[in-house]
This record gives sequence, structure tokens and C-alpha cells, in this order.
Amino acid sequence: MWYVSTRGMAPRVDFEGALFSGYAPDGGLFMPEELPQLGRETLRQWSALSYPSLVAELCALFIGPELIPRDDLNDLIQRAFRRFRHREVVHLSRLRDGLNVLELWHGATYAFKDLSLSCTAQFLQYFLQKRGKHVTVVVGTSGDTGSAAIESVREAKNVGIIVLLPQGHCTKIQERQMTTVLEENVHVFGVEGNSDELDEPIKAVFADVAFVKKHNLMSLNSINWSRVLVQMAHHFFAYFQCVPSLDMHPLPTVEVVVPTGAAGNLAAGCIAQKMGLPVHLVAAVNCNDIIHRAVQRGDFSLSEAVKPTFASAMDIQVPYNMERVFWLLSGSDCQMTRGLMEQFERTQNVRLPEELQSKPSFQKLLWLLD
Repeated sequence: MWYVSTRGMAPRVDFEGALFSGYAPDGGLFMPEELPQLGRETLRQWSALSYPSLVAELCALFIGPELIPRDDLNDLIQRAFRRFRHREVVHLSRLRDGLNVLELWHGATYAFKDLSLSCTAQFLQYFLQKRGKHVTVVVGTSGDTGSAAIESVREAKNVGIIVLLPQGHCTKIQERQMTTVLEENVHVFGVEGNSDELDEPIKAVFADVAFVKKHNLMSLNSINWSRVLVQMAHHFFAYFQCVPSLDMHPLPTVEVVVPTGAAGNLAAGCIAQKMGLPVHLVAAVNCNDIIHRAVQRGDFSLSEAVKPTFASAMDIQVPYNMERVFWLLSGSDCQMTRGLMEQFERTQNVRLPEELQSKPSFQKLLWLLD
């Protein structure tokens, strides 16, 4: 399995390269060069799996056995979920009238990001120990990413982490989760600005390839492909829990509502759908509604300011994983994606082309809940 940049100007890399890169050298995000297509029999087999086993099956499709042998991969996944409070790791609660809630909050920090980050940290340490290397992780946070990233690598001898905490933009619980960890490899800095503003200097740092290599820097924000990969399991697991039988023809469609900030979980759902999972995705946004405007009107542009809400992780105006969504729904059109994103970076104002808005896949994949 090889990975290419959404902007098409960087060399392709394997999973290890994508894991340690964050942004691609051309400023794009890594995506699989080809997506496996899953038939009914594979879905039927997967439907009987536990959540950890499902994560392992998905990861095995995207991580070659020459990089992580299957037995090692299984061990890493099991180790990643040891600290989760629920015996199923992820649990589906059934409410009334066909409504269900997928409980993704049973990790150390009560954030859904514990799931993907716990696995990603295991992959990191596996390669670092194998290569005898050390990395420094740089993370900007709107609240939950910072604390989940810290928990995933605290006490790791070959990983240091620097978290930029936007003062006044996180909950008190999140601030304390980040600022009360005393391990020597954890460094938290309070900074001015919101999470979108933090992304700008972080992206500038990773654009300096020589500096990144010199200091062995990497990111654990959802620009990192490994996080999106693990989050795909949420959608598969939810589908299998909601559908009583996979013997129906055609397979029933399940509507999955995704609370959306930087759109990593949304991108994961889009990829799962492209692989053959019959889901409709609903992106739930708050008043920071750039994704809503992009899909409804083709308006991918910044508002005057981020409006603070109780859901700080959704208070985002630059949902960088939409770059992955645009690339995916345009049929892997790197030239179009590069043009859109470079214009957005210059002007903060982009009108999505009609050929993208009119694609059935664009209209089908993203139903918006305002």
C-alpha cells in the first residue's frame, strides 16, 4: 500500500512514511493510492468481530506485513485499548425510534480521539524502537486532541511532545488534563489565539523540510493518516451494530451523524463509503459552519471570526481534512485539489467548482445537519 499527496507534487510513501510525515512536502495530506473494495462476504465476516479485531482487520489492509507483521499488529492494537473503561472499548446504545448513539468516550480523557491516538502512538513506538530513533510531536489543540495525544505518549522514552494550548478556548477539565501531567517528555505551552490560528505556524514549521528532519518533528493532529485510518473503524462498527443481518439484498443504508470540527472523522466515513460501506453521512456543525456552506452553496470561505461555543472542538473555521474529502470526491484529482487549497491559503475564500458540486458522490456523501 502506497500513499500519495492530495496535491500530487510529492513522492509517494509507505505507511511508515505517511505516519511520520504529517503534511506531505507539497503541503497536501497523504491518502492511499488505491482503496480496497470490500465485498459482501468480507463485510459479513467483519460484522462478527469485536471493535479491536475490526481495527486490526482495517489496519492490515493499509499497513503492509513487511512493515508490521500481522501478529505484531494484533498485539499493538490490543495494547492500545488496554486502558479503556468499557469491556467492548466502543459501545452502541440503542435509543427510541431507531436512533442509536455510538459511545466513543471510554478512553483515558473521555474524548473520541483516545481511540485513534492510542493506536497511532503504538505504531509510532513500534517503528521508533525498531529504528532506534526519537521524535518530537508538535500538536495544536482545540482541547481534546492535546490531552488525548499526551495520554497516548506519556512516559514513552523515544517520544517527546509539545502541545500548544490556546488560552481561554478550552474547558477547565481539558486544561487540567494537559497541564497536570508531570512526565519529562510532556511540554505544554499556553498561547494566544484559537485553534485555527495555531494551525498556521505549525503548518509553516512542517513546510520547512530541512528543519523537520533536523529536529525529528511530526504531528499527531488529524492531518496524520494513521488517525483517519483508525477512525474508519467507527463507521464500520456502527453499521454492523445497527444492521441485524447482512443477508438482505441490497444491503440497507445506515445514516451516520458525525459531529464535525476539522473533519477527520468525516473523511474517515467518506473513505469507508468508497470502500463499499452503505452509509449516508450527516456532518453536524455549529455556528462555525464552513462545511455547511461549502456543501450547500459551494462557499468554502472563512467567516469574520470563530464564534466560541460549548463544543470547542467544533469551533473550527479551517477544517483541513476537507482537503481529503475534496480529493476523494473529485476522483483523486490532485490538480483541482491543489488549486482549491492553494487559493484558500492565499485568500481564505474559495468557490467550489461546479463540476465538483454537481458530482453525485459529493451530493450523496455529505448531507448537512445545521
